[in-house]
Amino acid sequence: MPFLSQEQAPVLEALERMKRARLVPFDVPGHKRGRGNPDLTEFLGQRCLDVDVNSMKMLDNLCHPVSVIKDAEALAAEAFGAAHAFFMVGGTTSAVQAMVLSAVGRGDKIIMPRNVHRSAINALILCGAIPVYVNPEMDETLGISLGMSVAQVQKAIAENPDAKAVLINNPTYYGICSDIKRITELAHAHGMKVLADEAHGTHFAFHEKLPMSAMEAGADMAALSMHKSGGSLTQSSLLLCGPDMNVGYVHQIINITQTTSGSYLLMSSLDISRRRLALHGHEIFDKVIQLVEYAREEINALGDFYAYSRELVNGDSIFDFDITKLSVFTRPVGLAGIEVYDILRDEYDIQTEFGDIANILAYVSVGDREKDLERLVAALAEIRRNYRKDSSKMLKAEYIDPVVKLGPQEAFYAQKESLPLEETAGRVCSEFVMCYPPGIPILAPGELITDEILQYIRYAKKKGCQMTGPEDMSIRQLNVVK
Repeated sequence: MPFLSQEQAPVLEALERMKRARLVPFDVPGHKRGRGNPDLTEFLGQRCLDVDVNSMKMLDNLCHPVSVIKDAEALAAEAFGAAHAFFMVGGTTSAVQAMVLSAVGRGDKIIMPRNVHRSAINALILCGAIPVYVNPEMDETLGISLGMSVAQVQKAIAENPDAKAVLINNPTYYGICSDIKRITELAHAHGMKVLADEAHGTHFAFHEKLPMSAMEAGADMAALSMHKSGGSLTQSSLLLCGPDMNVGYVHQIINITQTTSGSYLLMSSLDISRRRLALHGHEIFDKVIQLVEYAREEINALGDFYAYSRELVNGDSIFDFDITKLSVFTRPVGLAGIEVYDILRDEYDIQTEFGDIANILAYVSVGDREKDLERLVAALAEIRRNYRKDSSKMLKAEYIDPVVKLGPQEAFYAQKESLPLEETAGRVCSEFVMCYPPGIPILAPGELITDEILQYIRYAKKKGCQMTGPEDMSIRQLNVVK
């Protein structure tokens, strides 16, 4: 292999060589460099359509990389401190699923927090593994799920010594980190693999002020959303492996579900973004940290709104906090997070990442400017002045411990019936119900439906949360196991 350096972008360079060759395309895609679809070319631009191409010898093949994609993945592994990296073009959902499917099979146990993204539970539906949930602690004030405490993981391992893997969120959507290093050491001491959903932690590897990355902690695999804080195109992600993984087997698992027509737009964006982070990541995230700290101070000076940070750290279930996350508690203003989210979008043309029962998250990246954050702060000040109301009658957001009656695969494929929502209490759910974003299930297949859960669903719907998951898009009916 020729010498590689982080200044290179092998996929990008191969695409540039292809363009210079002026090939006559008698292959797919059928738009033939945009000529066959002028409306699309006008919308996306000629330069974009020129590189929306199929796998060919000079461009390598994502299903079996031997040249430029292989080199690009090697550079990504080096940049993130991994033994191997895979380019993923199905988003971090596909990376999480490949990670889980590589570690567990039918009937195997996997220890995971219940506040996982739906993609992890979907992986269990596919492979038939059984979740052992570690119910996260709650911050009683903020109404958010925290990380897994080391003692809880220790207890889960002691009660399930036959479990094959432990999955960790690093961080949660809100920026909360578990003690990933201690949990990894604990799992490895019992012969278990450690998988990290690092969808919101791509930047951890590039700045010392940020929490520890999964690879640095010694995890076996990590799924990263490069398109979130890494700057690549939506749907492009990385799957990282540590030195003890059989990467040939992992690649086989990836090829079961990932497309054979990998998008070179997505792959080149991963390549370019990796190069940028490897060369300039520290200064990039230095700027992001400064922007968020400025915004946090300004928001906390308004009163009522609370932009939280490392003051929450307790050394265990909140072992660390991602200070680039601008998570804001809205309940003291008398508004649910989703109500503030809607007002910001509808009245102020400000699109935040998500709103839940009591919080909003404004995702800040190097693409933001100080004046953008000033506009957000000014809007929140006006919302406090114009919309503030009594918060005493608001539903207090609480984590509801799930009662797992069946494994996700068994429940999902079981004989089922559709019932009106109000008639489902006491039955076993056979589908998902969640607010999206963030895509953490309120109910997952195999869990008991309770009055408390139904109250939460009705309240979330009333406040305007985008509810997803069930077959019935209106969430009036739920599928339950017969």
